Amino acid sequence: MSIEFSNFTFKYWALEKPTLKNINLKIEQGEKVVIIGASGSGKSTLGQCLNGLIPFAIKGDITGDLLLDGKNSKDMSLDECTNKVGTVLQDTDGQFVGLTVAEDIAFALENQMMAKDPMHKIVNETAAMVDLDDMLDLSPFDLSGGQKQRVSLAGVMVNDVNTLLFDEPLASLDPQTGKMTIEIIDRLHKETGKTIIIIEHRLEDVLHRPVDRIILMDKGEIVANGTPDELLASPLLQQYGIREPLYLSALKAAGCDITEADKPAYIDTIDIEKFKPQLLSWFADQAAPKSKSQTDVLLSLKNLSYSYDGIRPTVDEISFDIHKGEFVSLLGKNGSGKSTLTRLIMGVIEQDEGEMYFDGDDLSQWSIFNRCQKIGVVLQNPNHMISHHMIFDEIASILRNRGVDEETIQEKVFAILELCGLGKYRHWPIDALSYGQKKRVTIASILVQEPELLILDEPTAGQDFHHYTQLMEFVCELNKKLGITILIISHDMHLVLEYTQRAVVISDSKLLADESVGKVFSQPELLNAANLAVTSLYTLAEKAGITDIEQFIHCFIEHEASKKQ
Repeated sequence: MSIEFSNFTFKYWALEKPTLKNINLKIEQGEKVVIIGASGSGKSTLGQCLNGLIPFAIKGDITGDLLLDGKNSKDMSLDECTNKVGTVLQDTDGQFVGLTVAEDIAFALENQMMAKDPMHKIVNETAAMVDLDDMLDLSPFDLSGGQKQRVSLAGVMVNDVNTLLFDEPLASLDPQTGKMTIEIIDRLHKETGKTIIIIEHRLEDVLHRPVDRIILMDKGEIVANGTPDELLASPLLQQYGIREPLYLSALKAAGCDITEADKPAYIDTIDIEKFKPQLLSWFADQAAPKSKSQTDVLLSLKNLSYSYDGIRPTVDEISFDIHKGEFVSLLGKNGSGKSTLTRLIMGVIEQDEGEMYFDGDDLSQWSIFNRCQKIGVVLQNPNHMISHHMIFDEIASILRNRGVDEETIQEKVFAILELCGLGKYRHWPIDALSYGQKKRVTIASILVQEPELLILDEPTAGQDFHHYTQLMEFVCELNKKLGITILIISHDMHLVLEYTQRAVVISDSKLLADESVGKVFSQPELLNAANLAVTSLYTLAEKAGITDIEQFIHCFIEHEASKKQ
């Protein structure tokens, strides 16, 4: 299906200015296109125009034209649009309608009153295409993040749409699962010839498989539309706040001048040999990172075990310490036990065996309320934490529950909102915020309590690089200046490399490693066991013939940290 925007402008009824401005864009049948841009750039709005949500479900003013297979979308119904463009949402839970995987996939066919036998055949064939044929009787809500993505994809594909639109498909996935998702999308593209449109912040992860074009948006306009090599060789990513691939950052740190002719879009196409002398010279000039002195233990887990069903352990004899003032990451695949550890620490569930101590005190003697005074947890999905309509009330609620006077509440809430980059939204309703902005609201609601330990579950999921950096720099300030100890649960390997000093790795309920980030990321077997992935830093060092990859990774981390000071 061909798609063509012609002088297309869209303004939400609630806003004064248009969100999309004079868009001229053509996507040919069978193309694979990635749309990138900072939050608020208009990329999600563009997607909603494609799948018919705008103007049929979301009202606003349109000028110009959008042609789907030559037909103007203004002359189509919502049903016609969705039959041409199938959408896989970032929040997969919000897309499920069936009690089982099979029911969810069959939903569109049931609405078409299809007979049972052909329906079963199509459901089975579609499930097989996305490797779900042995999960049809399971509840979609019981699956891992990657499996949920595949259920959503099957539910869209069953309708045999011409175009597949993915809205941040990697936001909640561990690295290996994210790679598998990109591989499945790539395979479907090759086998079916469907048009593929991917809206995503994680550009390097999307480029795990080739794409035809990258469209860069900013403030409602298309500012670049070209090949991956063209865009990655240009200064546009940095100019518009998009994170570039790690290997490019490392080559630039070494002073390498990269052009489009070097084919920089993929690490397998760029000529590492050309840049090897400069890279080795830079590495040789780097000083060995200084070892940091250890502080007192704040949180200690000793032989911790827990099972939800009394048969299979979700956490199995896990032991590690977190010291005061540390910045630690907890890594592992979806379903490895990371979130269960958080529930155990907060007292939501009680361990079967083992002990936990906070600053030397036995946590088993503390109530959930007492734990919340010292430990703050920010959940991955902000919608699971928000309970008020207005931003101010959400952040103020915990202080009001403690009986703090309104004058002090206003002072504290306004200060936290400014720190979190939300000052101008202080009187806004939460529903008016983006997913990333909601995330910052939940972090603000925890920080206002002044915890000693802050646990952040996927803090940067769904956030663009600018807000990601802004948020993480703020978290670093809390760590360095206020001494708040930080534990981050994340799938974002960039985040772990840039900000954390030590990584605790778990897989299938067991502790696999508790080591420096550089050491963890220089062990492919360990990363593979935890459904993580070697970063392109490792691949770059390997291709350049660097034997001490751990030291190379440490040097890059130190270099990136020095740029922030």
